[in-house]
Amino acid sequence: MTAILQSYAEDRWIAPTETLADIASAIDGRVVARLSSRGLDFAAMVRHAREVGGPALRRLTFHQRADMLKALALYLSERKEPLYALAADTGATRRDNLIDIDGGLGTLFAYASRGRRELPSERFLLEDGVERLSKGGSFIGVHILTPLTGVAVHINAFNFPCWGLLEKLAPAILAGVPVITKPASATAYVAEALVRLITESGILPAGSLQFVAGSTGDLLDHLTGQDLVAFTGSIETSEKLRNHPAISRNAVRFVAERDSLNAAVLGPDAAPGTPEFDLFVKEVVREMTAKAGQKCTAIRRILVPRALERDVIAALAQKLSGVAVGDPRQESTRMGPLVSIAQRDDVRARIAELAEEAEIVAGGPKVDGMGGAFMSPVLLRCADPAKARKVHTVEAFGPVATVIAYDGLDQAVELVRRGEGSLVASVFTHDDAVADALVFGLAPFHGRILVVDRDCAGESTGHGSPLPGLVHGGPGRAGGGEELGGIRGVHHYLQRTALQGSPARLSALTRNWIKGAAARVPATHPFRRNYEELTVGETVETVARTITLEDIEHFAEFTGDAFYAHMDEEAAKANPFFPGRVAHGYLILSFAAGLFVDPAPGPLLANYGLDNLRFLKPVSPGDSIRVRLTVKRKTAARMPEYGEVRWDVEVFNQADETVARYDLLTMSARPAMA
Repeated sequence: MTAILQSYAEDRWIAPTETLADIASAIDGRVVARLSSRGLDFAAMVRHAREVGGPALRRLTFHQRADMLKALALYLSERKEPLYALAADTGATRRDNLIDIDGGLGTLFAYASRGRRELPSERFLLEDGVERLSKGGSFIGVHILTPLTGVAVHINAFNFPCWGLLEKLAPAILAGVPVITKPASATAYVAEALVRLITESGILPAGSLQFVAGSTGDLLDHLTGQDLVAFTGSIETSEKLRNHPAISRNAVRFVAERDSLNAAVLGPDAAPGTPEFDLFVKEVVREMTAKAGQKCTAIRRILVPRALERDVIAALAQKLSGVAVGDPRQESTRMGPLVSIAQRDDVRARIAELAEEAEIVAGGPKVDGMGGAFMSPVLLRCADPAKARKVHTVEAFGPVATVIAYDGLDQAVELVRRGEGSLVASVFTHDDAVADALVFGLAPFHGRILVVDRDCAGESTGHGSPLPGLVHGGPGRAGGGEELGGIRGVHHYLQRTALQGSPARLSALTRNWIKGAAARVPATHPFRRNYEELTVGETVETVARTITLEDIEHFAEFTGDAFYAHMDEEAAKANPFFPGRVAHGYLILSFAAGLFVDPAPGPLLANYGLDNLRFLKPVSPGDSIRVRLTVKRKTAARMPEYGEVRWDVEVFNQADETVARYDLLTMSARPAMA
């Protein structure tokens, strides 16, 4: 039975009313689904996201949103098998779908983890650094990031209906911005099944996610400067979207990831018989055939030293001849069909264009005796890449790549740059000088560069795998946008705002103590107070301790640190930084801890690190030090039994000059454990 896809708008599933379009199976051409977005009220969808979804998400902290992502990832992980079965009709093998389905779930898990580890238990983000704006210190500035109050419109490509949806959804939800997602029609039935699972989970708040099966209609007409469009697809569609009147007039944030003529470069040291040569051949074949070459990160240009061109072509041709093309539901199949007959025909047309400047040296665009959208991998060779144009500008979005011989590393860099910006390039070499020349020559034109050699190959994730913690995007032809990149991906959905005011006012607004704000000395030592009782700005002012020459010598003997600045008066005086023998920096830290620590058992559970440590002025024998310890920030931890407390520690000498400053990190018990 042919499925009639529905859209999810205003928290209900809506069936299409007319003008249904057929979606054919890539395997045999039968109609597997039909869809249309006619009848959707796009203005109401945008309004619902702004008035229902946005406020619901913004009421939550980053940690609460991260917990939702983790819960959703776990829920989907237990129910993913039907997605695998459904996705076979897209032409993807089980291995292909592992990238799409489990890769998408992995991105959810990754952002859930990063949200808990790297973001505060707040509804805004405070950037590090305080700008002193006045001589007396009473007027300062900081930067905060807050969620946009609009909607994120996500328009995805056909090749990754699950990963594409989830890798955009995760950072948006973590940021607190609701999403309207629109998949490419060719694989929309897989995306719809995924969204049904998400809505059935009940994990996301109402209005957080809406789904369009079909065209976007007049959706973009309703966008404002508080909205964002994230697009993956062709240059042509990207240009239409970017030039939409509402997007240009309202300065709507626009993130594009589009066509990319990615390259793999074999270093001149990587001759046949070396591990790097074998790794290169293996990776090129994998990238040509995974997802039938329908990946935005797939290798399109294969750059090799001219002396190795024949060896590379022979090795690739042999490997490609063994690729089993067939029904993706069969375990023996290495490569399935392209997503549709139309896509296969488009790839054949692009091959014909490339053939004007290159010759086919392996494979062919047809598969005899098979229906559907099947074709064999095609390897071309460009004899004169310096004069060629199309091999650097025409992308056949399928199992197609062109071998390009280079004469010298400078020419290799120049030829790759003719792609005018790509998502990724890979370099295969075990030579430091070759790696240096290629990486820094290619970096300005790429969003990611993979350097592969025998040392990392065993654990490398490969040329074509975007990772949640690394930037996915590229300059120029690749769209000029960025996705993922860890917390950088969340920042795309936040507005950076400069705040100016007094230390007291900005400390109160940001829940973060800033030097110059009031510091209250409580009746009991802060180490005796549990996490909930502590308040930002509580302070301990210690008594002073004099540091003697005997202290310095004992510390040197006890620790083994007999550096001359601590033990040799004449040598120390010759050093431009010291007046003579000085105390060890870590002696100052140790004595400072001895001054501010309350030693008895209590709610403070552990000291687990220091941040931003700086020694600002030397301490000489006979100087005294005292410490001011202030609660700077509180952050809920992963476990409910305790929380993280960040303390501002400032060490002064007898002249009230700062000799050291750092952040002390502790875990403090919450009431149940106090």
